[in-house]
Amino acid sequence: MEPVSVIGAGLAGCEAAWQLAGRGVPVVLHEMKPEKMTPAHHAPEYAELVCSNSLRSDQLENAVGLLKEELRRSGSLILACADAHRVEAGGALAVDRHAFSRAVTEQIRSHPLITVEEGEVRQIPDRGQVIVASGPLTSEALSAEIERLLPGSRYLNFYDAAAPLVTFDSVDMDHAWFASRYDKGTADYVNCALSEEEYAAFWRELCAAQEAEVHGFEDKSVFEGCMPVEVMARRGVDTLRYGPLKPKGLRDPRTGQTPYAVVQLRKDNADGTIYNLVGFQTHLKWPEQRRVFSMIPALKNAEFVRYGVMHRNTYLDSPRLLDRYYRVRGNERLMFAGQITGVEGYVESTASGFLCAVELARRLLDKPPVDFPQETALGALALYVSNESVGDFQPMNVNFGIIPPLDHRVKGKRNKNAELSQRALGLLETLDWT
Repeated sequence: MEPVSVIGAGLAGCEAAWQLAGRGVPVVLHEMKPEKMTPAHHAPEYAELVCSNSLRSDQLENAVGLLKEELRRSGSLILACADAHRVEAGGALAVDRHAFSRAVTEQIRSHPLITVEEGEVRQIPDRGQVIVASGPLTSEALSAEIERLLPGSRYLNFYDAAAPLVTFDSVDMDHAWFASRYDKGTADYVNCALSEEEYAAFWRELCAAQEAEVHGFEDKSVFEGCMPVEVMARRGVDTLRYGPLKPKGLRDPRTGQTPYAVVQLRKDNADGTIYNLVGFQTHLKWPEQRRVFSMIPALKNAEFVRYGVMHRNTYLDSPRLLDRYYRVRGNERLMFAGQITGVEGYVESTASGFLCAVELARRLLDKPPVDFPQETALGALALYVSNESVGDFQPMNVNFGIIPPLDHRVKGKRNKNAELSQRALGLLETLDWT
């Protein structure tokens, strides 16, 4: 059988390669690292994550939790490696980023049906099956090639941001404590309290802080799920207190009271030596980040091991281009997977790589398509991305809003979401995705 070309060894590309190879389909996986890196890349391993909690909630009352469970039950490489290298984070699936990426890389490189070719892909093969999983920072050369193959199509752009990292030893625990919101799960977060006066001073300086130059940046171009903290702050004095600095469900053990505002820190590695500032994605200048974020009492002497960064993300106008299998309409040998399709988030990228690879393998093996139903998170995401009725297409996280409602009323949102998840997992068991 002629090998399938998979371009990009991020989460989507690795998942796609693994699913194809596991069904007996040979794969040539192209990856430009370490020869060429993007602004978001820091290590040579595959499936690189920006932060430890990139895989988000692990609860079935949350749509991304359902999506992860569907992938687990379907034999996902990414979820298996994530579960093997998780770190404590309450109800979320957080991982030791480096151990996770190493594990994915070892699995991919050791599979006898996967051949890795390093170096930038500047041209898409003109024959055979191709899955483009080049990510939201697709190189200029490959972007030009995609536009050549998709005449009349258009890319859409938005900006993504990563939060700073600090060492745990530098956090002043006299002004912080370990807890999870509402004491849910284990006490995995470091909570940094601010009084009303401290918060007001912090907010004023954050709003006035100098930003790094980002060509073409406008607030309206920022994906809401990754809003820079300074942009959020400018929307109103209390916006942060209803967002990443909300104190609800947290009680300072020193006072017995709920603080005025709370900054949460989350483990970024299994050893617990490095912590991520939750919700503090930013594109402030690095000296400004140190100056302003050090105004948080617990971080007054913080050692920053990585500052927040901002980079451009690129994605397709997928509703006009792709079908429910992530194939290009009218050119079905060409498929796309990952954030370039407009699915937002690492779990969603993994899901797109999984689904398009399963469907491609079945086509190559003369089997009928699976057609994951919209009641499943896997199916709902693919059907949303390929829905031609979607007008102003924006990157989409999986959510229960794109899944059909139940045929009966259920009291309470969490109970309703739990039933939606059980329905999806029941349907999944009836499908043959082998």
